[in-house]
Amino acid sequence: VIMAVPVGAVGALAEQILPHMKPGAVLTDTGSTKTSVVRDVAPHLRDDVFWVPSHPLAGTEHSGPGAGFEALFDGRYWIILPLASDEAVVTRFETYITGLGSVCERMSPEYHDKVLALTSHLPHLIAYTIVGTAVDLETQLKNDVIRFSASGFRDFTRIAASDPVMWRDVFLNNDAAVLEMLQRFSEDLSYLQRAIRWQEGDKLEALFTRTREIRRSIIDAGQD
Repeated sequence: VIMAVPVGAVGALAEQILPHMKPGAVLTDTGSTKTSVVRDVAPHLRDDVFWVPSHPLAGTEHSGPGAGFEALFDGRYWIILPLASDEAVVTRFETYITGLGSVCERMSPEYHDKVLALTSHLPHLIAYTIVGTAVDLETQLKNDVIRFSASGFRDFTRIAASDPVMWRDVFLNNDAAVLEMLQRFSEDLSYLQRAIRWQEGDKLEALFTRTREIRRSIIDAGQD
C-alpha cells in the first residue's frame, strides 16, 4: 500500500488505513520529508504490517494521477528507509521498485532530509521567492518580465507551479534542515553581492566555473 499524499496528511491517512491492511502487507509512502513521516506514522503501526518509508525522486510540477506517464520512474532514484523492517521484505520492495525502472538507494531519515533540503526543498523555496518578487513588481515592469522571460526565469516559474499544499507541508516538516541550508545559501549569496559590488570578477568566474562542473556531473549521472 502506497501513501501518496502531502506529508502533513500521512499520519492521519496511516491511522485510517492500517486497521484494514492484511497481515504481512507492506506499507510505504512517497513523501519528500522522512523524519516527520516516520514520526507521524509510528503511533499507528501494527506488528504484522511491514513499514518501509520511501521517496521516489521523480515527477514534474504537475500533481495527481493525471500527471503520471509511462517513463516517470525510468532511471530515477527511489530512496528507501529500511528502518527495522525484515531484510527479505525490503529486498522484495526494492525488486518492485526496480521493476518500475527506478534505481534504489537506502538512507536514514535524517540524512535523507538533509540531502533533499539542498537538492529539492531549497530550490523550490528560491523559485517561489523569485516568482513572488516578479508578482510584486509594478504592473508595467511585471508584464514585461513575463513577456520577455528568458529560459532561466521560465525554469523558475515551472518549479514555482508545483502544488502549494504539498510544498507548504514539506517546509513545515523539514524546517531544521531547510533553515540550515538556507543559512548557508544566504552566506554564499552575500559573498556574491560583495564580489559584484567590488567588481571582483575573478571570484565570480571561479565560482561559476566550479558550479558548472556540478551540472556536468548531474548529466553524467543520467539525472538530467
